[in-house]
Amino acid sequence: MNKLKCELIDVPTELEIKQWLQEQAEIYDLRFVLGHAEDGVIWGEFREGELVTSNSAFSYLPKLHLSTLQQCRAFGANAEVMLWQNDEGLKARLIDDHMTKDYIREHQILWGTQKDEVRNGFTLVSDGSQGLRHAVPLIDINFDKSQKLYRPLRLSVRHYITTDEETGLARIYLSRLVNLTTHKELPNVTKTYK
Repeated sequence: MNKLKCELIDVPTELEIKQWLQEQAEIYDLRFVLGHAEDGVIWGEFREGELVTSNSAFSYLPKLHLSTLQQCRAFGANAEVMLWQNDEGLKARLIDDHMTKDYIREHQILWGTQKDEVRNGFTLVSDGSQGLRHAVPLIDINFDKSQKLYRPLRLSVRHYITTDEETGLARIYLSRLVNLTTHKELPNVTKTYK
């Protein structure tokens, strides 16, 4: 069977976000968290069942609070759980794709041209051209000093395609996060042009 599972999931009315995310990670084998809040970006990693966030390493970075959270995604090799705020309150969605291979891979380049500091399994990176900073849950990041604005961090994404039966037009209708990695860890893909 070649089927993608995408469905809304229940969010408790009295949500304790860290505990809820840890429960989702246990069920769906999730590894990382990427949150966007009013006060910045929050990275996290599940370590032995516990969610450890970038704020634990660098206390001045944003904390994972429902009051400031816009959205967050907990993700791993086979699934993603996304939690977001809207006018009706909190919503959550699961994408489980372990039963399909029908997707397009993309490796998005993330901000970060230099390593500032490493603490508690997180690397604080900044971007030389923008001055932006975030702490990613990776420690072995190779910044190539010979390239002025080299950004080695990559966010692996899967895009799912649908085709309109009437027009035959294909489009991306859904995307999910899969992994956080570096450029050097990606599979070597070469293209030949004639």
